Formats: sequence, C-alpha cells, structure tokens
Amino acid sequence: IRPGIVHRLDKDTSGLMVVAKNHKAHQNVSDQIKAREVTKGYVALAVGRVAFDSRLIDEPIARDPRHRKRMAVVPGGRESRTRFKVLERTSEFSLLELSLETGRTHQIRVHLAYLGHPLLGDGVYGRSSPLLSRHFLHANLLGFCHPETGEPLEFRSELPADLSAVLDRLRGSLTSLA
Repeated sequence: IRPGIVHRLDKDTSGLMVVAKNHKAHQNVSDQIKAREVTKGYVALAVGRVAFDSRLIDEPIARDPRHRKRMAVVPGGRESRTRFKVLERTSEFSLLELSLETGRTHQIRVHLAYLGHPLLGDGVYGRSSPLLSRHFLHANLLGFCHPETGEPLEFRSELPADLSAVLDRLRGSLTSLA
C-alpha cells in the first residue's frame, strides 16, 4: 500500500507525481487518470536521429513473451499511444517532448525502442551510457482538475541537474528546429 500516491513513474524517471492528501482526493484524481483527463508530459533524449519531426506511436504493449521482466510491442497487447515532437537533434541524439494518451508500464521506453531509438542510458530497452547513470526521461508536465474545486491545475518541472549536464555537454552538436 502506498497511501496518497496516485500514480507512479518508472524507476530512474525523474519528475512530477500526484500525491493526494486524503482518500476522496485520491479517488478523484485516480478517476481522472482512468478517464484520460490528466495531461502528462515528458522530455526524453533518444539515441539516434529520429526521422520524424512529430508522430503518434500507436502500438499495443504487453509483457515481452521472450523476456518476462520486460514489456514489448506485442500484437493483441493493450492499446498504447504516445505522441512526440522533436525539439532538437544531432546525428547521434534526438531531444523529444512526449505526451501520453494511455499509461502503460514503460510505455515511452518501449515505444521509442520499438522505433529503434531507445532512451539514452536505458539498460533495459537499449544500453547504458557513460554519459548518465540512468535513462534520460523526465516527467516535466502534469495537468489535472483540483479534486474539490474542479479548477484546472498545471504543474511544470525543469530538468534535474544530471539531465541538464548531459544536454549541456551535447549542446555543441545539437541543432534547434525552431
């Protein structure tokens, strides 16, 4: 039991989470998540040059039949949709802004690996990196309605120091699309 925690982030993913003060608030925000009324945004650094400027990845996810501790794109799996937009890219890396339409275990990591662009430092779906001791994924945006007042709320979180340091190191070769 995790009292108050409304949803989770993958291990080694930094960023925003909702923690409810009471059961009523917990139930309300949980219902918003189930109804897909919560906005979840992420920033990720993918390995390789992602060819598309933006895309919807609409591929089903289920437990990997060959590696039971991993998830994978599997025909007949649960519907899973991830939208992304490329913010910056080099020949070696692509900085992405992502949003989830569904919330499956390891969804972003699985979808990007499926495209051939795993997260930098993802030892499960790609490979670890000397640049970072974890995968490069940060939950930077969370939006939902206040459980009592119904007021729309939106929270943002800057990249933590370890991810910012990797970007600073790579920025000499990153080219903005703007």
